[in-house]
Amino acid sequence: MYMGNKKRIGRSYWSNIWEKFKRNKLAVFGLIFVCILILLGISAPWLAPYPYDEVHYEAVWTPPCREFLAGTDQLGRDIFSRLLYSLRNAIIVGLGAQSLIVVIGLTLGLIAGFYGGKTDNILMRIVDIVYSFPSYLLNIILVLVLGRGYFSIFVAIAATGWAGMARLVRGQTLSTKSRDFVEAARASGAGNNRIMFRYILPNIIGPVIYSIFSGIPGVMLVESGLSLIGLGVRPPMPSWGLMISEGTGQFLYNPYMLLAPAGMLVLTILSFNFVAFGLRDALSARE
Repeated sequence: MYMGNKKRIGRSYWSNIWEKFKRNKLAVFGLIFVCILILLGISAPWLAPYPYDEVHYEAVWTPPCREFLAGTDQLGRDIFSRLLYSLRNAIIVGLGAQSLIVVIGLTLGLIAGFYGGKTDNILMRIVDIVYSFPSYLLNIILVLVLGRGYFSIFVAIAATGWAGMARLVRGQTLSTKSRDFVEAARASGAGNNRIMFRYILPNIIGPVIYSIFSGIPGVMLVESGLSLIGLGVRPPMPSWGLMISEGTGQFLYNPYMLLAPAGMLVLTILSFNFVAFGLRDALSARE
C-alpha cells in the first residue's frame, strides 16, 4: 500500500509539473524545437545533400540557391550540409559534456551535503579553487594539454562545470536530509548509499534537471568559442564556431556565411533556455 501510494505521489508530482510547463507557450515551443534539432542532428548523415568536406571549386561563394540551400563557402563546400553536421557536433558536445558534469557534480554534491563535516569542507574548498580560475582560460589550457577532439572538449568543459552542479546538489541535500522521511529511512536500517540515491536524490531531481537544460547552452557556447580560436573539433569536421570564424571576414561580401551558423547557434541556445525557464517556473510553482 505504501509503495502504491508513493508511486501515485510521484506521478502526481510530475503530472503537475508537466501541466504547469505546458501553459508556458515559449517553453513548449522550445521543447518542440529542441526535439526537432536533435532529430536533425542525428539524421545529419542522411539529410545532408553533400558530405560536409566535399568541395565544389566551380561554385565557390555561391549565394543560397536551389542546389545549395544555404550557399557555399570559400572552398565551395555546401553550408547547409555543414550546418547539419555542426548541429550534430554541438548536440554531442552539449549532451556529452553535460552528462559528465552531472555525474561528477551530482555525486560529489550528494556526498558533501549528506556527510557534512570534514568531507563537506574539503569538497567545498575544491569547488572554491575551481571557481577561482577563469573557466574559459582553463578550458583552453586543458584542450592544449589533452589535444583536440571530443574527449578533450568533454574533460575541459566538465573540469570547470561540475563545481556549479556540486554546489547546487549540496545545498539541496542539506535541506532535504533532515526531513522526516529521511529520518524514517535511517531508523529502518537503510544504509547511507540507499538513503542518498533512493530517498534524497529523487526529491532534489527537479532543480538538477533545470540545471542540466540551462547548462547545455553554455556548453555549446564554450565549444563554439574553442572552435572559434581553432581548438574545437578537428577539421575538416565543421563547427558553428569555426564557421562563424570563417564567415566573419566575408560578412560584407557574403553575409550568409556568417548569418547561417550564427543564426543556428542563437536559435539553439534560445530553445534550450526557453525549456529551462519553463522548467524553473513549473518547479517553483510546484514548490
